[in-house]
Amino acid sequence: MVVLVPRQLRISGMTGNVPYYGGRFTPAQAYAASHPRQPPPPPPAPVPAPPVAAADPVATLAALDQLLESGLVTREEYDDLRARITT
Repeated sequence: MVVLVPRQLRISGMTGNVPYYGGRFTPAQAYAASHPRQPPPPPPAPVPAPPVAAADPVATLAALDQLLESGLVTREEYDDLRARITT
């Protein structure tokens, strides 16, 4: 297979990221050739997550009791959550 490529495209890599077209540069191309782009700055370091304090089981059970009394959780959900907390 033969690929026919115009002469201008065959020599486009001679000047880096500035296109070369028949030996003529526009002012913008000449400026770009003499002032290469700076690499982008590295991304900022991720902010570490604050340490998670260990939950107080007594306070958690008290909050769970309050949820049961207010009717936000059913007795089955309460039993399931209480089993998770105590284990």
